[in-house]
Amino acid sequence: MTVKTMDALLVKKCFLSGAAAIQAKKEYINELNVFPVPDGDTGTNMTMTIQSAANEVAALENPKMEDICKAISGGSLRGARGNSGVILSQLLRGFTKVIKKSDEIHVNTLVQGFEKAVDSAYKAVMKPKEGTILTVAKGGAVKAAKIAKECDDLVAFADKVIEEMRRVLNQTPEMLPVLKEAGVVDSGGEGLVTILEGMRDALMGKEIDYEQVVQKPSEKPAEGSAEVRGASAGGLSTEDIRFGYCTEFIIQLERGFSSDDESEMKKYLQGIGDSIVCVADEDIVKIHVHTNDPGLAIQKGLSYGELSRMKIDNMREEHNERVILSSQSQPDKTGQTESAPRKEKAEQPRKEAGFISVSAGDGLSTIFRELGVDVVIEGGQTMNPSTEDILEAVSQVNADTVYVFPNNSNIILAANQAKALTEDKDIRVIPTKNIPQGINAMIHYMDGSSAEENEQSMTEAIGQIKSGQVTYAVRDTSIDGKEIKQGDIMGLSDKTIEAVGHDIKETTVELVRQLMEEETELVTLYYGKDVSEEEADGIAEAVSGIREDIEVEVEFGGQPIYYYFISLE
Repeated sequence: MTVKTMDALLVKKCFLSGAAAIQAKKEYINELNVFPVPDGDTGTNMTMTIQSAANEVAALENPKMEDICKAISGGSLRGARGNSGVILSQLLRGFTKVIKKSDEIHVNTLVQGFEKAVDSAYKAVMKPKEGTILTVAKGGAVKAAKIAKECDDLVAFADKVIEEMRRVLNQTPEMLPVLKEAGVVDSGGEGLVTILEGMRDALMGKEIDYEQVVQKPSEKPAEGSAEVRGASAGGLSTEDIRFGYCTEFIIQLERGFSSDDESEMKKYLQGIGDSIVCVADEDIVKIHVHTNDPGLAIQKGLSYGELSRMKIDNMREEHNERVILSSQSQPDKTGQTESAPRKEKAEQPRKEAGFISVSAGDGLSTIFRELGVDVVIEGGQTMNPSTEDILEAVSQVNADTVYVFPNNSNIILAANQAKALTEDKDIRVIPTKNIPQGINAMIHYMDGSSAEENEQSMTEAIGQIKSGQVTYAVRDTSIDGKEIKQGDIMGLSDKTIEAVGHDIKETTVELVRQLMEEETELVTLYYGKDVSEEEADGIAEAVSGIREDIEVEVEFGGQPIYYYFISLE
């Protein structure tokens, strides 16, 4: 079969086919993660990222190339989850910047698109590392440029580029020793090749089941979706909710949207509501507003272009549901359930600083709220929130400067992407890689200090603690000289696996022993939902026996999968 050009309809089919391919293979890709932890999620993150775009692409009927590109770029950018998802979104964004200019795509168009894709992705990563998805993408771009003059058939061209990318992928263990020791190739690279293989299938005319990657409006949120919760969501009276409808939509621009247009739009939205977000990104504008008349916001948006991803929620109705659930399940300090929520004013004056934190359990979320965090995104170890989840959280914080604590190395890129898409607030992403770092950073915020001073002090606070995690292995592997069997208990530091055993208590104590330094004074154990307080106290007693001068504290974290998060100060 020979194909020399692609029109918009064929691009749509190829993109949806690529999304279907990684959806079918996501669990295999998850299992390629180096550490055999139960939340290895590269396949899931890449799938959810491309699915966000696939939902928009599938909704387009008789699309033009520019329409397809808007949906792919905008959908993946907002839906990006995890480092692999953010890099994938940047690859797609760079690629669509090139092809949107053509009604028909030829080999030379693809070459330029691949080069722009790789350039965009490398720029998105502060310290690019070879042996990753970036290397695989670059290998494909280089091959594409080499064969362009000798190959005008898109199918043959795709075969050769994918073959080269697979070859580079198979070489990634030689580039990263940790991959070689674990006996796996790079999981993000595998995901990228899988997507391109799916696209090639559609190019060759294969019938693809697209339904599996398109989430219908009536469906529940996809597995892994994060939940954004304000600090006092259950403490409001419906009478205190001044504007009753949370209104969101995307404008697919049909004309320019200048800085004056943006200012005028924000001024208009301020006249009909509050909690305003107006973020322009090339050909799209994201709008969020709390208002009593959603129709006014929608009408204004239509004056700039077509609308998509419209969502209107009755906040008073949702609030009543939360209050009912809260009164049924949350006891007060006396052990009795609250019969009525306390009243707080929904309308708060704009403040100097606000805080957003990703959390991974009820107990940890409570700790962050008690420290002053305004919005908790419940995600973390098992659910990487998307760029759009973080943007939604930002919209809920009425502050000039908003500090974001990702608390997971796999969320930092998405947080930075949200920062780049926010213009009306000063977003400071504190690069916390785990929960203990986030807690310590929040503690070091100082009223009266400048945003720059606080960012510096909170970032420095990250390095003042050592942290660890205890979980179980999901497969056999060999890493850092340790032979690990499925079901083994593992004690992990920020960099490696420090302890392996068959007993949770023994492994946890050994992990603390490995992490402890002469200067260590305090050890805090945050125990998960599958651990009892008595079990945690028993481990605390054992840890106290390591050194007489060590103070040990026990806190309920409630996190899934991880028996303990550990902080050493």
